[in-house]
Amino acid sequence: MNKGKKKSGKVVFKNYQQHQLQLLPPSLEELIGANHLVRVVNGFIDRIDFKILEQGYKGGGTSSYHPRMMLKVLIYGYCVKLYSCRRIAQALRENIHFMWLSAGQHPDFRTINNFRSGTLKPIIEKVFSSLLDLLIEEGYVRLENYFVDGTKLQADANRHTAVWAKNTKRYKENLQIKVKEILAEIDEQNRIEDELYGENDLEAEGENSTLTSDQIAQRADQLNESLSHTPDTKSRKKRTQAERKLRQAAQRMQHYEQQERILGGRNSYSKTDHDACFMRMKDGQFLPAYNVIQGTENQFIVNYTISQSSGEAHLLINHLKQLYARVGKLPENIVADAGFGSEENFHYLSDKSTAYLKYTGYYTEQTTKHKQDQFHRDNMSYDPVTDSFTCPDGRQLKRKEEITKTTPRGYQVTHLTYECTDCSGCSLASACKRPDISKRRITFSPSWDRYKKEAKERLASEKGIKLRKQRSVDVESTFGNIKHNKGYHRFRLRGLEKVNIDWGLIAISHNLRKLATKAAA
Repeated sequence: MNKGKKKSGKVVFKNYQQHQLQLLPPSLEELIGANHLVRVVNGFIDRIDFKILEQGYKGGGTSSYHPRMMLKVLIYGYCVKLYSCRRIAQALRENIHFMWLSAGQHPDFRTINNFRSGTLKPIIEKVFSSLLDLLIEEGYVRLENYFVDGTKLQADANRHTAVWAKNTKRYKENLQIKVKEILAEIDEQNRIEDELYGENDLEAEGENSTLTSDQIAQRADQLNESLSHTPDTKSRKKRTQAERKLRQAAQRMQHYEQQERILGGRNSYSKTDHDACFMRMKDGQFLPAYNVIQGTENQFIVNYTISQSSGEAHLLINHLKQLYARVGKLPENIVADAGFGSEENFHYLSDKSTAYLKYTGYYTEQTTKHKQDQFHRDNMSYDPVTDSFTCPDGRQLKRKEEITKTTPRGYQVTHLTYECTDCSGCSLASACKRPDISKRRITFSPSWDRYKKEAKERLASEKGIKLRKQRSVDVESTFGNIKHNKGYHRFRLRGLEKVNIDWGLIAISHNLRKLATKAAA
């Protein structure tokens, strides 16, 4: 039996000489894998037409960092969850992937931030569209099934800086009352009325008239001029106090007018980001936020729009118009949840795409409780000959009026109203109508009923069930990936234009990561 060699008890280490010089130093190119994400980012930016990137520059002055390089490091930063320009600037000095993208150049964080918030403004949409063209060309996006959803993302604004339109209106109305009280006190003084208003007294101006900040300041100026003609010391003192109050009121009124200009018809805004509106988030808090409407296919972001409105139904048409502008057509099937299911949206898509949109009450209509509710219009018998409904007590509800309303977007909705001829003595009246209403009334839109019936049939079909299931996997997972996996819970820039840049970078980085994953599979 052969005995093996005895193992030495000596510990052996690999050669380690930190400061040893190399004859041929390694290239950064050799240290990066062939299918690495950074190569996908680099390849895409290299394919973009340089004329697009050049649009953000005016020319003249000193030389600028190349826009391809700046865009590469910025997008790659968003790909690897580096949203801070300081962190990206640090990575340009420490990370081999950033060093390779920048060819060893290292712009500071201010330069990167100026490029992101300024230079990218006119080109971010075109960069995103260029990536979308690439995805369509490679067959990743076919514009067959388009899944839409929205999410409210917190703005880069202080949550305690809300300005509410209803408060501004109330404060302004209260100030109007105080101003008119001051003017009324002045009117009680001798000769002040003629000196302030000339031929027009206070009543001629109207008790319900609204005074602007300029008009209040003008009355203070008139009062100041009248002081030199007032010999009475006591009267002069009262007028001086009234003038001071009017000056203060003019400043406050100017402040409220400025708030109304910023609101621009909205319900609220934040003092630290005037474009952000306060919206109710999923946890019930009211926070300054923007509403992101996003459409996907195969988990690629195909289109996105940023809105200042918390509602979603009225945002779909503009979202789809922007998509049409990007690709020249609409997808075959549009799939969305009940938040987008409105009559106007069904009408818009009726001759363009097949709408697989849920609507409010879609699930309620399928419940046993609803089907057995004999007082609901859906379960009342309708006679087209007499154009009337019959209630559970056998009484007729005949058409009373037809009202047509126009939405802010120009769509006309026609509502029909049917009313019972006589509800007196009905034993079912307490269950059929409210106590404060003498006769049972039914109001509905025939066209809306038709659209809902068609939608219900599509959603209940085999294809509809499949698309409904796929929607939650397709578009909702993109939001989940961005928020939770990439840690992007709030915008980094302020103002609607800059927020659009911010989300554009998020969408581009998401698509490139997805593209890199599929290419490596």
